[in-house]
Amino acid sequence: MKRPGILLFVAAPVVALVVLLAVNPRDPGPSAETGKRTAVSQESREDAKARAERSEEESEDDDVVADAPPGLAAAGKKELAQRLVASAVNSTLDWRSTYAAIEDFGDGQGYTAGIIGFCTGTQDLLTLVERYTEGHPDNGLAPYLPALREVNGTDSHEGLDPGFTAAWKAESERPAFRKAQEAERDRSYFRPAVRLAKLDGLSTLGQFIYYDAMVFHGPGIDPDSFYGLRERVLKQAGTPAMGGSETAYLDVFLKLHRKAIKDKRPDVGTDRIDAAQRQFLNDGNMDLDTPLVWTMYGKTYRVE
Repeated sequence: MKRPGILLFVAAPVVALVVLLAVNPRDPGPSAETGKRTAVSQESREDAKARAERSEEESEDDDVVADAPPGLAAAGKKELAQRLVASAVNSTLDWRSTYAAIEDFGDGQGYTAGIIGFCTGTQDLLTLVERYTEGHPDNGLAPYLPALREVNGTDSHEGLDPGFTAAWKAESERPAFRKAQEAERDRSYFRPAVRLAKLDGLSTLGQFIYYDAMVFHGPGIDPDSFYGLRERVLKQAGTPAMGGSETAYLDVFLKLHRKAIKDKRPDVGTDRIDAAQRQFLNDGNMDLDTPLVWTMYGKTYRVE
């Protein structure tokens, strides 16, 4: 902390020493941070996805991840993350009650279903059913695979109605399908988001912000995906791993995350950011410590 009132009375040699100490070679200045940010912002979305999903070529990142604190991967924090997401997707804290949930919200994504909001229009529900069918070929959703492939990328129900929603609910009673939903959530969303956030030097809160954004925007590499969002953020702010301020980085991330939601779906609420994640950041709750209180679409939630 600077104390200007004291510096008025120090001798010139001491002032010189203070100036020398102020220029700390280990503290990256604006030019150093800008250089790092430029280098990382040029990382392709494909490369970022490969690092997040741990391709063999990116295995050197393993030591960084292993040395980081557990963060959101700790059992209690992971449970909290699922409850936070469930409050936004299904208006409940009891995420385990949502395996059978299925509804078309009219948001252009087709049917939204299950514990993480898998969508018929955004590849992830199709991937879930395909992978599940490999181990359980006689499941009740397998007959809908041709239709799921046809409607992927659209909001169409063609070939799905009238029986798909009932089939989803029935299959969700089976422990094997519940386990499959959790496995696909972790494989496609949770593990990549937490891994990349740790590589970016982010705290537990930052890891959750990545996870929720990946759930909302999807783990694809198009400009509207999570990786496209991160790419835009890196052009404006540096991650802690680059020597930047985490608070400043997450501030920009949430601003652009919110803008991306509104640009794509102007009628969709942004409480998941405004009344939850932004609040946690403003409170300085970087570890997502409980008790945690937030509001989602007029309903207040509390986790002790």
